[in-house]
Amino acid sequence: MRVVIAEDDPLLREGLALLLRAESLDVAATAGTPQEALDAIDAHRPDVAILDVRMPPTHTDEGIRAAVAARDRHPGLAVLVLSAYVEQSFATQLLTGGVGGLGYLLKERVGRVEEFLDALHRVASGGTAIDPEVVAQLFTRTRKDSRLERLSPREREVLALMAEGLGNTAIAGRLVITDGAVHKHIRSIFAKLDLSPADRSDRRVAAVLRYLEDARRATP
Repeated sequence: MRVVIAEDDPLLREGLALLLRAESLDVAATAGTPQEALDAIDAHRPDVAILDVRMPPTHTDEGIRAAVAARDRHPGLAVLVLSAYVEQSFATQLLTGGVGGLGYLLKERVGRVEEFLDALHRVASGGTAIDPEVVAQLFTRTRKDSRLERLSPREREVLALMAEGLGNTAIAGRLVITDGAVHKHIRSIFAKLDLSPADRSDRRVAAVLRYLEDARRATP
């Protein structure tokens, strides 16, 4: 797996590079600014780019804008965005702009090496990885008249874990229920969100994006 890292904090940037190289991953380049990141992505065509949300010069949303620009330049590029805090508008701006190969994690998750690497590999393989704290805060912001109100509390739990990017077996383990029960809940979620089996789109991804879209609309 070839990786480009964009992070303006030199210690974290080099720490990430050392961590990934220790896992036998190819860190093709590191960058400290959004433009350096885009130049590195153009030059090295990585499998996945890791970008900080807040980068120079204003330290607001440069990382998100660079991630969106990189995906526009290189469709299919996997992107994992890191943030020091939960920033709902940035999370939904990125994640509702495309399907697959996207992740949004809090920086504290990097210290949990196995979780971080699992998320990185999931994103690189075309899946999604959303920090559980981001998911929890997005759920609290959904409108009372949201389509999600059709879901039972257990179905909302299942959908939240789907939004994190977990598969059925991982969801079953997290909730201490059977795979069959997870499958039943997911079928019910699809039905309540009016996602027909005849749809050509990936209903699992569509359900998560519908959830994220409702959360985005609820954000002031």
